[in-house]
Amino acid sequence: MFLSDLGDLQPFTTLDGSTIREIVGPAWTPAERQSLAEATVPPGGATIAHLHRETEELYFFTAGVGRLRLGEEEREVRAGHCAVIPPGVPHKLWNTGEEPLVLLCCCVPAYRHEDTVLLEEQA
Repeated sequence: MFLSDLGDLQPFTTLDGSTIREIVGPAWTPAERQSLAEATVPPGGATIAHLHRETEELYFFTAGVGRLRLGEEEREVRAGHCAVIPPGVPHKLWNTGEEPLVLLCCCVPAYRHEDTVLLEEQA
């Protein structure tokens, strides 16, 4: 049996600018096809607009408030919401609150930098 402990995991920054701790992924766990990470966007922060060529993502928000753009549609998001992001759909996330915006991100296939296409300049 494999168990990871979120408290033991080191954060890193993805190409879109969010800070994540990968909870499970094929690079270092028995998971073969998917990855699960906790992502954090600081107050006033935003990710870089991007898409994934192959990966479908689920964003499950656990803390904070923000705004999510999927394609041409924008919606307010908060703890308890879950968004489905199909492959190839441009998306961007803003933290509009005063606390960190925290979400669990499940990727199938697993997250890879090479699958990310940035759609705007990095800050």
